[in-house]
Amino acid sequence: MSEATSASALSGWTPQVSCRLPDFPWDSLAPYGAQARTHPGGMVDLSVGTPVDPTPPALREALRDAADAPGYPTVHGTPELRAAAAGWLARRFGASGLDADDVLPVIGTKELVAALPNQLGFGSGDTVVVPELAYPTYAVGALLAGCTVVTTDSTHAVGPARVSLIWLNSPANPTGRVLPVEHLRKVVAWARERGAIVASDECYIEFGWEARPTSILHPDVCGGPFDGLLAVHSLSKRSNMAGYRCGFVAGDPRLVAELLAIRRHAGFMTPTPTQEVMRVALGDDAHVAAQRARYAARREILRTALEAAGFRIDHSDASLYLWATRREPCWETVRWFAEHGILVAPGDFYGPAGEQHVRVALTATDERVAAAADRLA
Repeated sequence: MSEATSASALSGWTPQVSCRLPDFPWDSLAPYGAQARTHPGGMVDLSVGTPVDPTPPALREALRDAADAPGYPTVHGTPELRAAAAGWLARRFGASGLDADDVLPVIGTKELVAALPNQLGFGSGDTVVVPELAYPTYAVGALLAGCTVVTTDSTHAVGPARVSLIWLNSPANPTGRVLPVEHLRKVVAWARERGAIVASDECYIEFGWEARPTSILHPDVCGGPFDGLLAVHSLSKRSNMAGYRCGFVAGDPRLVAELLAIRRHAGFMTPTPTQEVMRVALGDDAHVAAQRARYAARREILRTALEAAGFRIDHSDASLYLWATRREPCWETVRWFAEHGILVAPGDFYGPAGEQHVRVALTATDERVAAAADRLA
C-alpha cells in the first residue's frame, strides 16, 4: 500500500479501546497551579512526589563509568545487580532467603504496576483488589487488562468474586499509612487460601517516621517461602533517581520467571548503565540516610506549620506525604492553598474516601518548604 493510499484508508479510522480509563487527574489541577504562580513569592509546589535534591555524586559517577554500552542489555539484569537487590532486602528489611535469580529489574515501577495484570495473564473474569485510597495506576493497570476492580481495605468486603491479584501499598501513597505485620500476614494467608497473588508496592519503605514499615517478603509476614508474593521496589525516592526510570520486582520464583519470559518477548530491557547505577545505589545505605534526614527536617517544618494553621494530620507515619484535612471538601482546601501560593493534591485523586483531605508532599527544596511554612503562618 502506498503512503497516499495508507493515509486515505486511515483518514476515517477511529482507534478502538478495550476499556474506559478515567481522565488523567492532574489536568484538573492546572487552574490552581496558575493561581498559585501569581503569588509575589512564586509558587511552592507540594503537589507531586518528584525528588528535587541532586542525585548523589557516586551514582552519577557510576553512570559515567558505565556509559560505554554498545550491546543490548539482558532483561533479567546483571547477576551483580540482582545480588545487590537481594542483599539490600535482606540487610535492610530482613527478607532473607531471596535468591538473586528471583529479582527482575524494571523500567521504572510505574510501567510494571500498569502492566502487571496483563503480563500475569489476567483479563475478563479476573478481579483485582486495590486499596480504598491508592495510587491510581493500580486500578488503571487492571482496567487495561480488562479485569474487574474492587476497591477495599478489607478482604471481608470482597464478596464471592474470583480474586486474582491483590495490591498492597505500605507505606501508602497518599496517606503515609503503615500496615502492621499482623494485617500483612492475614492478607497473605487469605490470598494463599484462594490462589490469589499479592503484589506489594514498597517504594517508600526507606521512609518510616513513627512506624517501621515491613516488607511482604519478611518471614514474619510470609512464613519463609515467597509463594504467591511479589514485592515492588523503586530507586526514584530513596536515591533521587526518578529520571533514571529504574526499580525491580522480587519474590515468588515461578512468578518472576513468568514475568521474565514475557518481558523478554516484549523487550522490556533496563539500560546497561542504569543497571550499574542501581547496583551501586543498592549497596550504599549512607546516601539514603542523608536523604531521609532531609525529608525528616522538611516534614517537621510542614507538619508544625499545618497544625498551627488548623489542619489535622491523619496517618502520615511514613512515606513522603502529609495527609491533611480541615474537614471540608478537598477542592476548597486546594483553593485555599493556591490563594497562599501553594499547590497541593486533592485527596479525591486517590479515591472517594479522600474527599476531605489533601496530600502535602515533602519533595520541595528547603527554601520552598520554609516559604510554605511562612505563608501558612
